[in-house]
Amino acid sequence: MTYKYKRVLLKLSGEALAGERGFGIDNDVISKIAEEVAAIAMDGVQTAIVIGGGNFIRGADAADVSRVAGDAMGMLATVINSIAFAERLKSRGVDARVLTAVRLDRTGEYYTPERAVAALESGAVTLIGGGTGSPFFTTDTAAALRCAEVGAEAMLKATKVDGVYDSDPMKNPDAKRFDTITHAEALSKKLKVMDATAFSFCMEQGIPIVVFKLLEEGNLAKCLTGEPVGTTVTPV
Repeated sequence: MTYKYKRVLLKLSGEALAGERGFGIDNDVISKIAEEVAAIAMDGVQTAIVIGGGNFIRGADAADVSRVAGDAMGMLATVINSIAFAERLKSRGVDARVLTAVRLDRTGEYYTPERAVAALESGAVTLIGGGTGSPFFTTDTAAALRCAEVGAEAMLKATKVDGVYDSDPMKNPDAKRFDTITHAEALSKKLKVMDATAFSFCMEQGIPIVVFKLLEEGNLAKCLTGEPVGTTVTPV
């Protein structure tokens, strides 16, 4: 199979791992996603992954703690998800490494771009946890930053819907989905591709973003072959 991208960063939400349970990790869901990732990794696609922590806690919404403390808790949640996902990959015979932006020496190596690139070049799926390592930034922003740092050719943003729409498809049955759109067009139309800081960074760095529906079998591979799945946000 011929892939359009040789090195990508996959952004997963923590909520996706929870499935219909809404909290924690749904074994069937994480196993299904791991199967898709394992398949492209075995085909030689260098894959970095950033996972959110919202299936355990969202720092901005944490009750009775400061935002700094809440974000620290959220960063730890992303590491939990990264470890869980790495273990699913290893059980399928795929090498996986966990790097963390916060120092947790017994759970993963401390993240540096050089270590991440070395892991990717060795063929290991590279899970990057801990967000940016600083409070007040989302994992969307962490994903955009890591995408640039490791030289990924595109960010693949997995969501519950099959792309970017001109309005909320859950509320408007006549919402129009875009097959392709530029960063500038998405910004001018105020489309919610990801949080504003992350999106602005991707636009500045010229990073293509493929927004696709996560839990449809084969969608991840289709993103990589350039098949029309989801919405591709391009620099021009």
